[in-house]
Amino acid sequence: MALAGVVGTLSGCSAFNYAGADSPLPQLSAAPLEPSPRVALVLGSGGPRGYAHIGVMKVLAEAGIDYDLVVGSSAGALVGAFWANGLDAEEIDRISRSGGPLALFDISPFADRGWIRGQRLQDYVNTRLGSKSIEQMPRRLIVVATRRDDKAPVFFQSGNIGVAVRASSAVPRIISPVGINGTEFEDADESLPVAVRAARQAGAQFVIAIDVSARAGAAPRGTSQALLDRDARRRGRIDPEVATADFLIHPDLEYAAGPSRSYFVKAQATGERSARDALPDLVERLRLAGLAGKD
Repeated sequence: MALAGVVGTLSGCSAFNYAGADSPLPQLSAAPLEPSPRVALVLGSGGPRGYAHIGVMKVLAEAGIDYDLVVGSSAGALVGAFWANGLDAEEIDRISRSGGPLALFDISPFADRGWIRGQRLQDYVNTRLGSKSIEQMPRRLIVVATRRDDKAPVFFQSGNIGVAVRASSAVPRIISPVGINGTEFEDADESLPVAVRAARQAGAQFVIAIDVSARAGAAPRGTSQALLDRDARRRGRIDPEVATADFLIHPDLEYAAGPSRSYFVKAQATGERSARDALPDLVERLRLAGLAGKD
């Protein structure tokens, strides 16, 4: 089972306990971190489009741009989890080069709640990352999910990493929601696809946001009204967030996306190209903020 397949499927799960019956639910607001993060990287949702994050991260590493917090939504949470465990973009890319998207499909008997359960996603993440809790990771990570009953964003800063990624990726009607202590959670895309506010609330001095969603007006002729309406709702959630970032990278990905190796390669290349184009401006912004270069 490979990361490429996980990014393609982004499986969720049916209800179960996450951290024990007496454990508190994740807070709705991110708690400030100590010491305060200098630079935060916010990785947006987007399913297979999330592969562009790896391309961006490669370019940042080559340029010596460090960040000490990642905030991840859905696909961004998955990539962020591997980064938080100490892997760089090259290593994450190598992990993704075998297997395929069907490797993590596990069909749910409760089709009305989503036809994929997602136990395989949780197992994959926990196996690869040693079943660590978020707070045990060598790098700092916030995983974003959505509380299903009221669509409020929730920020996981502790607890099992596999479950958090699974909750962040539970696409409604496709992937079953995740139950944690009697409350159900679903895909971060339903509340904060690009959660800049979580980085701000955690105390980040400088926030780089990566938005891998389709650009406004990118839908080809003949796209259904339902898809256009969905895109408009998503842009309504994304635009206010990225407007508050210190720097935005928005790779110009094709409108259509799919869980195939060829698409992953193309998405990563697009992420790299967009990051290289933006790099001079980013370096200058960091310099002006007194944050240029490595510690």
